[in-house]
Amino acid sequence: MLSLTCKASIKAVIYLGSIQDADRRASIKEIAEYIGENEHTVGKLLQRLVHKKIIHSVKGPHGGFYITEQQAQQPIIKVVEAIDGQEVYHHCGLGMNECNDSRPCPFHESFKPIREQFQSMCISKRICDLYENVNKGLTYLAG
Repeated sequence: MLSLTCKASIKAVIYLGSIQDADRRASIKEIAEYIGENEHTVGKLLQRLVHKKIIHSVKGPHGGFYITEQQAQQPIIKVVEAIDGQEVYHHCGLGMNECNDSRPCPFHESFKPIREQFQSMCISKRICDLYENVNKGLTYLAG
């Protein structure tokens, strides 16, 4: 359902949230290593997230990427829409271009409520909801 870039973006934002209490800024390399993604890809997605004001960055020797407490309150749908757009909630489960209620694919009726539940989850879950359990050791980003 989500692109690989969107999944990496969500992991990067969760990671930034998880180090927020330490009042640190993270480099592209640090984030890429922690979430197991390519540095080039992570650099591009982080810039997109900065542009959409989902995270912040500071240039220079003591610079890096970080997330504020206010940004951590944003729903995860902001990250999804910044990377994949709203179309992700309308894609066909089989990847067909012309799948809709009047011309459904074989998965349509079963997949439609899953898409709707996923969208509801992205609206209700905030960034901070996701990194709190990482900090508690109940969920994991690496591995």
